[in-house]
Amino acid sequence: MTEHYYLIKPTLEEHSVWERDVLPVLQDLPENVTNTWSYCFTEMFNNSMDHSEGTVIWSSILRLPRHTRIIVGDDGEGIFRRIQRLLGLSDPRESLFELSKGKLTTDPSNHSGEGIFFSSRLMDTFSILSRGLVFVHDARLEDDWLVRAKHTHGTAVIMELSNSTTKRTVDVFSAYESDDGDLRFNRTVVPVRLAKEAGHNLVSRSQAKRFLARIDRFEHAVLDFAGVTHIGQGFADQVFRVFALQHQGISLDFVNASPEVERVIRHVTSRVNPPTHG
Repeated sequence: MTEHYYLIKPTLEEHSVWERDVLPVLQDLPENVTNTWSYCFTEMFNNSMDHSEGTVIWSSILRLPRHTRIIVGDDGEGIFRRIQRLLGLSDPRESLFELSKGKLTTDPSNHSGEGIFFSSRLMDTFSILSRGLVFVHDARLEDDWLVRAKHTHGTAVIMELSNSTTKRTVDVFSAYESDDGDLRFNRTVVPVRLAKEAGHNLVSRSQAKRFLARIDRFEHAVLDFAGVTHIGQGFADQVFRVFALQHQGISLDFVNASPEVERVIRHVTSRVNPPTHG
């Protein structure tokens, strides 16, 4: 395992760190693997440089026969707390839910908000630890979850990828493009369960409005109800009838709904064209 520490200063550049300290450890791996690591490492390193408000970034590289693990950490404010503060969220757990949607950035003039979303989809496992909260995306299970941890300061991003993966960055990016070939990031899959874990009961219209924040930035949104056993009629009506009528240019679908959840959705959409059930 190799570790490096970097003072955050104007002359620090993520591509130089990648070429000098990371690529030599990985350069004999297949090109698609090094391309994936190049994207994910430089995106996470740049996030720490531009957003952490810390003084030090550290990285750890562990290459094993079957997979590689890279950690990028900093001593800053903490990603979830920063998002909560700048977006005016009531609970830091809401930050994780917003991150899962994609296109979230606290600096839109300089960042697209795509780095964490796509890095989490490119890695086999992708975790963010910060101030007692952990966001985990497991690409092999196509699942996100939120857990508690003892991590108390700054942010640490832990990424793992098979050394023989056939995954390519272009394939992951294209999965979230429009059907007409538009190269913009226009699709998202929203794990509804994370909203519930963030403290939302998924009952009222006001909760639905909070849930739908920034969904209008996409042309196609799939709401994944896996692990959700109940939603309120007011919540469902606001999402699947009111929002759908107000944003008819957005394709709103749902998957993995329990019979009870689907019954509520079908009830509120009975007077309009229902969303697609995947």
